[in-house]
Amino acid sequence: MKPHFPMLAVSACLAGVACRYNGEAYPVAAVEELVRTGDALPICPERLGGLPSPRNPVEWRAERALDEQGGDWTQAFLVGARKAVGIAMTLGATGAILKARSPSCGCGCIYDGSFSHRRIAGDGLFCRLLKEQGVQVITEEEDVAAFIRRHCGGGHE
Repeated sequence: MKPHFPMLAVSACLAGVACRYNGEAYPVAAVEELVRTGDALPICPERLGGLPSPRNPVEWRAERALDEQGGDWTQAFLVGARKAVGIAMTLGATGAILKARSPSCGCGCIYDGSFSHRRIAGDGLFCRLLKEQGVQVITEEEDVAAFIRRHCGGGHE
């Protein structure tokens, strides 16, 4: 029998892991089910980069990952994103469901670096690197059910 490997990478916080900047999870039932059935692997690039949880929020400004006090977390974000992409590629991930607006996982829209909740077009670092590898990425705010059907078949509703 051929071994089963996850086809999707998912933000660990969406799978119920308390790893967000505020020390909380952001569980999404469909994502939790994918992990439970072995069709997705939860990954937190920020934790892989050594960032603590909880911690101050971080936003991208001028290609630097900065917290509101000016602390520079860029290197940790780079290390974690590269490790996370390596894991996803090793497992052959074809898609990813990531946390919206995150400086690591945001897809299509992130915060502008002013810590004022203003949004701009852009991707978090992990998302950007996945896309460079040809991985299809969405956030939990998109049509997750349709994305799952495309990547995992019809067994997840």
